[in-house]
Amino acid sequence: MAQVKLLGFWYSLFTHRVEWALKIKGVKYEYIEEDRYNKSSLLLESNPIYKKVPVLFHNGKPICDSMVILEYIDETFEGPSILPKDSHDRALARFWAKFLDDKVVTVVNAFLGKGEEQEKAKEEVCEMLKILDNELKDKTFFVANKFGYADIVANLVGLWLGVFQEGSGIELVTSEKFPNFCGWRDEYVNCSQVKEYLPSRNDLLAFFQVFVRAQAAAAASASTQK
Repeated sequence: MAQVKLLGFWYSLFTHRVEWALKIKGVKYEYIEEDRYNKSSLLLESNPIYKKVPVLFHNGKPICDSMVILEYIDETFEGPSILPKDSHDRALARFWAKFLDDKVVTVVNAFLGKGEEQEKAKEEVCEMLKILDNELKDKTFFVANKFGYADIVANLVGLWLGVFQEGSGIELVTSEKFPNFCGWRDEYVNCSQVKEYLPSRNDLLAFFQVFVRAQAAAAASASTQK
């Protein structure tokens, strides 16, 4: 039996944060794919409050929430540090990671929401992009010119945001509006770690396009039954 197990969805940015950290540390683990629409008793019992992936098991004990799991992995396993050693840099990494993590629902709503909720989310995403465009000027990494914690959490804006944009046809990010962010993003998606540790962009895009079509079909069906 594997000492480390991970419950997740293959298309989940939260799951991939955890997998990325495990791979950086060189930790061997067993991956168990969950079904979004038929969650296992193992998932429901190990995360009874949120009932969400990812859940990491270490020596049979579950740890929930990707941000918490990242810090647990960094503190528990030997290998390259994920959080910076310097206390100020560590605080900065946590700040930017929380900033990005707090935007996940907003980003999703900007591309999949409806009506006023979607319009508000679009405005908030554009405000986020302005902040990132300023912060990432002449930068490759968020903190201390070294890949780490905040950059893992940045998979939201580095990869998934572009997939959401292309799959939905809603264009919020352009190089004219946000040149520094786009320059950083292009370096991000082409770095060796992203190519090795994150899923194929084409696979994510195909999955998202199917999801968008299914959502549109469900909405159309509902409207004809009113």
